[in-house]
Amino acid sequence: MCLSRPSHLREKTAMNQKYLKRIIAQYVREKDVTYFPSMQSPEEVAKHFSYLATRDREEFVCLHLDKGNHPLCWDRVSVGTLSEALIHPREVFKTALLSNASAVLFLHNHPSGRGEPSAEDRKITKKLQDAGKLLEINVLDHLIIHGESDYFSFREHGLL
Repeated sequence: MCLSRPSHLREKTAMNQKYLKRIIAQYVREKDVTYFPSMQSPEEVAKHFSYLATRDREEFVCLHLDKGNHPLCWDRVSVGTLSEALIHPREVFKTALLSNASAVLFLHNHPSGRGEPSAEDRKITKKLQDAGKLLEINVLDHLIIHGESDYFSFREHGLL
């Protein structure tokens, strides 16, 4: 009894291995983003990301923080349409893991100027908070920027 594979199966296996790709994840620091100091309140964070109020489409941003809650970097996770942005926990936490973030803070805008979170905003925030718990990355807040100096904080309103 022969235990080796027939030649046509060996060739097929070798051919499949030939096309297996190696993927390398790298952390890349952008040079054109200005550094901002530690932010102590949702108001300060909203001020630094007030540019979101000028956007004509929804954008979802994740701010990565170290153990002392100092900003490490930020990631524009999604740019959507006038009324929604596609957000998935996998995409949100991918860069947070790469930057070794201990905590995250989410921001997105409402181009309509509406300040209250929608049912979808509440649902995705809960989903992201659950994913953060699983990954041991603390979700500090979720801010909705809806005007030049106006924001809604999930934490301040007891929703987080």
